[in-house]
Amino acid sequence: MVQENGKRKRPNILVTGTPGTGKTTLSADLAEASQLRHINVGDLVKEKNLHDGWDGELDCYLLNEDLVCDELEDVIEEGGNIVDYHGCDFFPERWFDYVVVLQTDNTVLYDRLSRRGYKDAKLSNNIESEIFQVLLEEAKESYPEDRVVAMKSDTIEDTSRNVATLTDWVRVWPSQA
Repeated sequence: MVQENGKRKRPNILVTGTPGTGKTTLSADLAEASQLRHINVGDLVKEKNLHDGWDGELDCYLLNEDLVCDELEDVIEEGGNIVDYHGCDFFPERWFDYVVVLQTDNTVLYDRLSRRGYKDAKLSNNIESEIFQVLLEEAKESYPEDRVVAMKSDTIEDTSRNVATLTDWVRVWPSQA
Protein backbone atom coordinates (compact mmCIF):
# COMPACT_ATOMS: atom_id res chain seq x y z
CA MET A 1 0.00 0.00 0.00
CA VAL A 2 3.00 2.33 0.06
CA GLN A 3 3.98 3.99 -3.19
CA GLU A 4 7.56 3.90 -4.46
CA ASN A 5 8.28 7.42 -3.23
CA GLY A 6 7.38 6.32 0.30
CA LYS A 7 4.04 8.15 0.32
CA ARG A 8 0.93 6.24 1.37
CA LYS A 9 -1.65 5.46 -1.30
CA ARG A 10 -4.50 5.82 1.20
CA PRO A 11 -4.74 8.38 4.01
CA ASN A 12 -4.75 7.84 7.75
CA ILE A 13 -7.35 9.74 9.75
CA LEU A 14 -7.36 10.19 13.52
CA VAL A 15 -10.80 10.68 15.07
CA THR A 16 -10.48 12.12 18.55
CA GLY A 17 -12.64 13.93 21.09
CA THR A 18 -13.97 13.64 24.59
CA PRO A 19 -15.52 10.24 25.43
CA GLY A 20 -19.15 10.24 24.32
CA THR A 21 -18.74 12.56 21.33
CA GLY A 22 -19.38 9.79 18.81
CA LYS A 23 -15.88 8.77 17.72
CA THR A 24 -16.60 5.08 17.34
CA THR A 25 -19.92 5.63 15.55
CA LEU A 26 -18.37 8.10 13.13
CA SER A 27 -15.30 5.91 12.58
CA ALA A 28 -17.33 2.77 11.88
CA ASP A 29 -19.65 4.61 9.48
CA LEU A 30 -16.72 6.29 7.75
CA ALA A 31 -14.84 3.00 7.42
CA GLU A 32 -17.85 1.47 5.70
CA ALA A 33 -18.32 4.45 3.39
CA SER A 34 -14.65 4.94 2.50
CA GLN A 35 -13.31 1.38 2.66
CA LEU A 36 -10.68 2.44 5.19
CA ARG A 37 -9.83 0.19 8.17
CA HIS A 38 -11.30 1.23 11.55
CA ILE A 39 -8.97 0.80 14.52
CA ASN A 40 -10.58 1.39 17.91
CA VAL A 41 -7.61 1.96 20.22
CA GLY A 42 -9.65 1.28 23.37
CA ASP A 43 -10.63 -2.16 22.07
CA LEU A 44 -7.07 -2.84 20.90
CA VAL A 45 -5.70 -1.97 24.36
CA LYS A 46 -8.06 -4.51 25.97
CA GLU A 47 -7.53 -7.24 23.35
CA LYS A 48 -3.72 -7.04 23.29
CA ASN A 49 -3.07 -6.00 26.91
CA LEU A 50 -1.48 -2.69 25.88
CA HIS A 51 -1.95 -1.16 29.32
CA ASP A 52 -0.32 -0.86 32.72
CA GLY A 53 -3.31 -1.87 34.79
CA TRP A 54 -6.65 -0.42 35.81
CA ASP A 55 -7.53 3.02 37.22
CA GLY A 56 -10.34 2.32 39.67
CA GLU A 57 -11.16 5.99 40.21
CA LEU A 58 -11.65 6.78 36.52
CA ASP A 59 -12.83 3.25 35.71
CA CYS A 60 -10.48 2.72 32.75
CA TYR A 61 -7.23 1.07 31.69
CA LEU A 62 -3.93 2.91 32.11
CA LEU A 63 -2.84 3.07 28.48
CA ASN A 64 0.77 2.19 27.71
CA GLU A 65 1.47 4.62 24.86
CA ASP A 66 4.68 2.91 23.77
CA LEU A 67 2.99 -0.48 23.47
CA VAL A 68 0.10 1.05 21.50
CA CYS A 69 2.46 2.80 19.06
CA ASP A 70 4.56 -0.34 18.63
CA GLU A 71 1.42 -2.35 17.91
CA LEU A 72 0.13 0.14 15.32
CA GLU A 73 3.38 1.16 13.58
CA ASP A 74 3.30 -1.24 10.60
CA VAL A 75 -0.40 -0.96 9.83
CA ILE A 76 -0.30 2.84 10.06
CA GLU A 77 2.69 3.05 7.73
CA GLU A 78 0.63 1.14 5.11
CA GLY A 79 -2.10 3.80 5.22
CA GLY A 80 -5.85 3.46 4.82
CA ASN A 81 -6.73 3.66 8.52
CA ILE A 82 -9.19 5.46 10.75
CA VAL A 83 -7.84 5.50 14.30
CA ASP A 84 -10.44 6.16 16.98
CA TYR A 85 -9.19 7.34 20.39
CA HIS A 86 -9.81 10.21 22.80
CA GLY A 87 -6.14 11.15 23.13
CA CYS A 88 -3.88 12.23 20.31
CA ASP A 89 -0.67 13.78 21.61
CA PHE A 90 1.33 10.54 21.87
CA PHE A 91 0.91 9.40 18.27
CA PRO A 92 3.73 10.37 15.88
CA GLU A 93 2.75 13.40 13.81
CA ARG A 94 3.74 11.64 10.56
CA TRP A 95 1.05 8.99 11.08
CA PHE A 96 -2.00 11.13 10.28
CA ASP A 97 -3.04 13.05 7.21
CA TYR A 98 -6.17 14.44 8.87
CA VAL A 99 -7.19 14.82 12.52
CA VAL A 100 -10.89 15.11 13.30
CA VAL A 101 -11.90 16.42 16.72
CA LEU A 102 -15.55 15.70 17.48
CA GLN A 103 -17.32 18.18 19.72
CA THR A 104 -20.65 17.76 21.46
CA ASP A 105 -22.91 20.17 23.33
CA ASN A 106 -22.41 19.67 27.08
CA THR A 107 -26.03 18.77 27.83
CA VAL A 108 -26.04 16.15 25.05
CA LEU A 109 -22.69 14.82 26.24
CA TYR A 110 -23.84 14.69 29.86
CA ASP A 111 -26.87 12.60 28.86
CA ARG A 112 -24.74 10.23 26.76
CA LEU A 113 -22.19 9.67 29.51
CA SER A 114 -24.89 9.27 32.17
CA ARG A 115 -26.54 6.56 30.06
CA ARG A 116 -23.17 4.80 29.93
CA GLY A 117 -23.12 4.75 33.71
CA TYR A 118 -20.14 7.06 34.17
CA LYS A 119 -19.46 7.77 37.85
CA ASP A 120 -19.46 11.38 39.12
CA ALA A 121 -15.68 11.97 38.94
CA LYS A 122 -15.37 10.52 35.44
CA LEU A 123 -18.51 12.33 34.26
CA SER A 124 -17.43 15.76 35.51
CA ASN A 125 -13.85 15.24 34.26
CA ASN A 126 -15.12 14.56 30.73
CA ILE A 127 -17.65 17.41 30.73
CA GLU A 128 -14.92 19.83 31.88
CA SER A 129 -12.63 18.51 29.14
CA GLU A 130 -15.31 19.31 26.57
CA ILE A 131 -16.08 22.75 28.03
CA PHE A 132 -12.41 23.75 27.90
CA GLN A 133 -11.87 22.13 24.47
CA VAL A 134 -8.93 20.18 25.85
CA LEU A 135 -8.79 17.69 22.98
CA LEU A 136 -9.06 20.34 20.28
CA GLU A 137 -6.16 22.21 21.86
CA GLU A 138 -4.18 18.98 22.21
CA ALA A 139 -4.72 18.23 18.51
CA LYS A 140 -3.71 21.75 17.46
CA GLU A 141 -0.54 21.51 19.56
CA SER A 142 0.33 18.04 18.23
CA TYR A 143 -0.37 18.37 14.49
CA PRO A 144 -0.09 21.08 11.84
CA GLU A 145 -3.20 23.22 12.11
CA ASP A 146 -4.16 22.62 8.47
CA ARG A 147 -4.59 18.90 9.31
CA VAL A 148 -6.92 19.50 12.27
CA VAL A 149 -10.66 20.02 11.90
CA ALA A 150 -13.36 20.29 14.58
CA MET A 151 -16.74 18.77 13.72
CA LYS A 152 -20.03 19.13 15.57
CA SER A 153 -21.39 15.79 16.79
CA ASP A 154 -24.69 16.30 18.58
CA THR A 155 -27.11 14.37 16.38
CA ILE A 156 -27.40 11.49 13.91
CA GLU A 157 -27.68 14.14 11.19
CA ASP A 158 -24.33 15.62 12.30
CA THR A 159 -22.74 12.17 12.06
CA SER A 160 -24.17 11.58 8.58
CA ARG A 161 -22.97 14.98 7.40
CA ASN A 162 -19.51 14.39 8.89
CA VAL A 163 -19.24 10.97 7.23
CA ALA A 164 -20.19 12.49 3.86
CA THR A 165 -17.68 15.34 4.27
CA LEU A 166 -14.87 12.99 5.28
CA THR A 167 -15.70 10.46 2.54
CA ASP A 168 -15.41 13.27 0.00
CA TRP A 169 -12.05 14.25 1.53
CA VAL A 170 -10.78 10.65 1.29
CA ARG A 171 -11.88 10.51 -2.34
CA VAL A 172 -9.77 13.55 -3.27
CA TRP A 173 -6.99 12.92 -0.75
CA PRO A 174 -4.14 12.19 -3.14
CA SER A 175 -4.61 15.62 -4.69
CA GLN A 176 -4.69 17.18 -1.20
CA ALA A 177 -1.45 15.55 -0.08
